[in-house]
Amino acid sequence: MIKSDGSYTYFAPDIAYHLDKFERQLNGSEYLVDLWGADHHGYVKRMQAACEALGHGGKLTVVLGQLVNLFRAGEVVRMSKRTGEMVTFEELIEEVGADATKYLMLSRSSDQAIDFDIEVAKKQDASNPVYYVQYAHARICSILRKATDADNAVEAIAAIDPNCDLAVLVQPSELDLARTISQLGEVVEGCARDLAPFRLTHYAEELAATFTQFYHQCQVINDDEKLTQARLYLADATRSILALVLGLLGVTSPERM
Repeated sequence: MIKSDGSYTYFAPDIAYHLDKFERQLNGSEYLVDLWGADHHGYVKRMQAACEALGHGGKLTVVLGQLVNLFRAGEVVRMSKRTGEMVTFEELIEEVGADATKYLMLSRSSDQAIDFDIEVAKKQDASNPVYYVQYAHARICSILRKATDADNAVEAIAAIDPNCDLAVLVQPSELDLARTISQLGEVVEGCARDLAPFRLTHYAEELAATFTQFYHQCQVINDDEKLTQARLYLADATRSILALVLGLLGVTSPERM
């Protein structure tokens, strides 16, 4: 770890960095998870061995991430270290926004390359998955405000009857939505166990799609007050889960779009 001239190799400060993290025990965690580029795969065993030598064996997990392929309207954005041509992460966020950047970066498994199309990320339609999910949340907030004559979602949610009779929800699209909502715990557990946050994006899109189907097939606000209250309850449950999942991804859940 020390060169013949007395200077340190890259490995020495990397070991010190991990030791410092173990000693600080950030957030009381017992394990460390590093995200490295795939070209560092030969470095994993060395670092894990170093952690074991320091008394922290088995506590370091390394996730290897693949390259991000940047596109603009289907055309590859050429970058080169040699010529200094590159797009920084800061520039990407500035152009497409933090929400779209986070969501799309998290939408694929770490062992798969990410094809990130800048123009798709900027679109405000169903072809942009983060917009599609956020719009579903905003649409529900609009329904709740309309149903309760509230000025905002907080007031609308408070006006929903928590003791409404859910037995009246018997339509296939209503039951499909309820089943999708019930899968949240299993999805989150699997994401944490397998270090696979991309599953949250898949779940969010499935939930948004299932709600959209319910919305088109079942009139939420109708002449049957009992049925209206049950459907409002179901819609708000969907809104709550969408907000939770987006929050876990570090993405906002707007009330209006």
